[in-house]
Amino acid sequence: MADLQNLFFRVRENGAAVYRVDAENRQRRLDMQQIAVVNIRSGEVKPQGDQIPTAAERNEIDAWVVARRKIIEERRIDDLLRTTDHLNLTAQWVQTRATDEQIAMFADDLLMAMHDLRTVIVRRKADGLSKK
Repeated sequence: MADLQNLFFRVRENGAAVYRVDAENRQRRLDMQQIAVVNIRSGEVKPQGDQIPTAAERNEIDAWVVARRKIIEERRIDDLLRTTDHLNLTAQWVQTRATDEQIAMFADDLLMAMHDLRTVIVRRKADGLSKK
């Protein structure tokens, strides 16, 4: 128990609930008290109730936000690379094994999504070229 962190971050959709961890109580049980809620996009830290993060805790929260943003961005890029692989595997499956009924189940939705994605990518690439 000696190497427990002072703060615990319960990840939420757009941030985390931050808890102060206390293992030094009479019952020798872990006690977690919510001290703040963090918004990843804005970096906003909202204290909870009468619990106000100390300066050291605030520094730890800020460091967590930076690290979490990096993790999210890495995962986003990995998801995009996996999507490319999945599209290639889907093309191979459609070409070699899909039945007409299976293709009819998803073709229109997939084609519209691919068209939308292509349109957005082409527009963004064109915008990037025009800025150069």
